[in-house]
Amino acid sequence: MDRGRADARLRIVLGHLGRPAAETVIAHPTSGPVSTASFPQHFQYTLDNNVLSLEQRQFYEENGFLVIKHLVSDADIQRFRDEFDRICRKEVKPMGIMVMRDVAVAKSEFLQNEKMVSKVQDFQEDKELFRYCTLPQILKYVECFTGPNILAMHTMLINKPPDAGKKTSRHPLHQDLHYFPFRPINTIVCAWTAMEHIDRNNGCLVVLPGTHKGPLKQHDYPQWEGGVNIMYHGIQDYDKNNNRVHLVMEKGDTVFFHPLLIHGSGRNKTQGFRKAISCHFSGAEGYYIDVKGTTQENIEKEAVEIANKHWQMKDVGITLKDIWQFRARLVKGERLTL
Repeated sequence: MDRGRADARLRIVLGHLGRPAAETVIAHPTSGPVSTASFPQHFQYTLDNNVLSLEQRQFYEENGFLVIKHLVSDADIQRFRDEFDRICRKEVKPMGIMVMRDVAVAKSEFLQNEKMVSKVQDFQEDKELFRYCTLPQILKYVECFTGPNILAMHTMLINKPPDAGKKTSRHPLHQDLHYFPFRPINTIVCAWTAMEHIDRNNGCLVVLPGTHKGPLKQHDYPQWEGGVNIMYHGIQDYDKNNNRVHLVMEKGDTVFFHPLLIHGSGRNKTQGFRKAISCHFSGAEGYYIDVKGTTQENIEKEAVEIANKHWQMKDVGITLKDIWQFRARLVKGERLTL
């Protein structure tokens, strides 16, 4: 999207703010056991089409995630890496993008390279990175969960740094729905692609299979001695006896998972950076909710404070809904009601 169109989208959001707020495809198991004992007669979390096999649908229904091997090409991943490098060096400055640093190096001398950047978020206005959200092979699977009218809602390229000794490179166990003021829940899905080999040494994803069937839990910052990165909220009362599965993935492998699935990632114990690119998608027929008075109220307050600072819009009265309206982009289909 060019600068003019991006500016126009921002003006629409600001206008709203003036009103009162209201190939061989394999289902890769994982590095640990998962449940396949009882499959539902009625599919609740996947839609009828000819993409997923019966086995794949059953696996997602029971566990809340599905890994597809070799989905994104090496060439595409290299293009994403190159664009990430350009962003780190400030050669390109896409509108709205947030460049984030690990708390362990937040106050150190700034260098314009990947060693100081732990994540770029909201890259919907970066034409090269947003290509990930429009890859036909990604949307082919996304449609199995969202239906044919698809919105790209949240974009990230994660550059998990080598842990500085304080374990700050960890991401606490959480549910992504905590951050989302839109529904319905079951037409939201994340596509998360490994940009290199990822295992427990460099901080792979860890999931708690089947937890997508439970409720949205209370989230807050964990009390970690070494500190916690901004907006890294976690669940405090999850069942510690629940089976954990570590997702060992190769470059190009993609995991699709439900927004209520409890997941996180360990610290990066290597000297290299662990990269992944992701997008949360939603069906375009969805709707927004008011999170005031819910467990999501704390994340709204923090997100609004960050947005006010980032967009320099103090005293405008933005809400979590406004933030997500600016992020949302239609990638497939015609209906747009979110």
